[in-house]
Amino acid sequence: MFHLTLSQQAAVTVPIGSDLSLRRSAFKTSNLNFRDKSWAPVLTLDLKATSSCLRSRNVVCMSVQQASVPKVSVSPLELEDAKEPPLNLHKPKEPYTATIVSVERLVGPKAPGETCHIVIDHGGNVPYWEGQSYGVIPPGENPKKPGAPHNVRLYSIASTRYGDFFDGKTASLCVRRAVYYDPETGKEDPSKNGVCSNFLCDSKPGDKIKITGPSGKIMLLPEDDPNATHIMIATGTGVAPFRGYLRRMFMESVPTYKFGGLAWLFLGVANSDSLLYDEEFSKYLTDYPDNFRYDRALSREQKNKNGGKMYVQDKIEEYSDEIFKLLDNGAHIYFCGLKGMMPGIQDTLKRVAEQRGESWEEKLSQLKKNKQWHVEVY
Repeated sequence: MFHLTLSQQAAVTVPIGSDLSLRRSAFKTSNLNFRDKSWAPVLTLDLKATSSCLRSRNVVCMSVQQASVPKVSVSPLELEDAKEPPLNLHKPKEPYTATIVSVERLVGPKAPGETCHIVIDHGGNVPYWEGQSYGVIPPGENPKKPGAPHNVRLYSIASTRYGDFFDGKTASLCVRRAVYYDPETGKEDPSKNGVCSNFLCDSKPGDKIKITGPSGKIMLLPEDDPNATHIMIATGTGVAPFRGYLRRMFMESVPTYKFGGLAWLFLGVANSDSLLYDEEFSKYLTDYPDNFRYDRALSREQKNKNGGKMYVQDKIEEYSDEIFKLLDNGAHIYFCGLKGMMPGIQDTLKRVAEQRGESWEEKLSQLKKNKQWHVEVY
């Protein structure tokens, strides 16, 4: 529900007889602090009649203060000051001991497997930029090196540098529990389950966690042009860095970065219950229809044009003309998810390029040279 108050004024002119509709973007908004994902706008509408409203026979003046959808205040803004991203502040031999804040199941009952959103308190001691990763060292010893700790596992960070509480002290991870089923018996074999993913998904608030990093530069969000186009292609938990980008673009009030371009997210998962952060993304779609596009590929619920399962590459092919034009105009394209996603995507892009009379190898080489091509797969 929108809460409206009458106060200040600003003039908007419209032709007589036209349909005057007050879009969401024409509202001034109050500063809000949100502590959970169910953040909702409280809008302030400013209206005041003026005696000089009728300017001419063709134009009517209405007093409506123009403003934008509400954004959340963040701090400390010193996190914007660094010119280079923080890298490897904590090494595997000297990890930082952080604290688990919360573990939340992200998927519905019909999703294959379990994916969790995990918030970690680093106290501001392991700062990072959007698109970077943390290393996690699970407790216990390495079975291949008795007496030594486990190897570091890398996870893309799913929050902005300000974290889910907007105070610069937490980071969030999006983790799918790795479970192994014996092909002969069909039963789960706990001895072969993913050590780190199960440790994270089983964690409780207050538990300690050893983290390293941050690491990574390939997936950093280029911010030199705030009106750039960013095409993001994710499978499953590969959506993590894109959640960070989108919160920075559309949720947070960052004085030094006011996004006015186009963000286009393609997310591939098994079914509707497997969608990750869908409420958040759907809200951006409502609030910023000119700046955000969101396409879902649900392999177990949708069919591609040939009647087969719908994967992200099928969605890319569906919009290939638009995507190629955007790339030709300097758009950035990002891929994040399982390694297995890339061959199918590359084949699709190559086929589309050839249909357009272009060489995909040459185009790819140019995209890499222009730093428009960003890939992080695992």
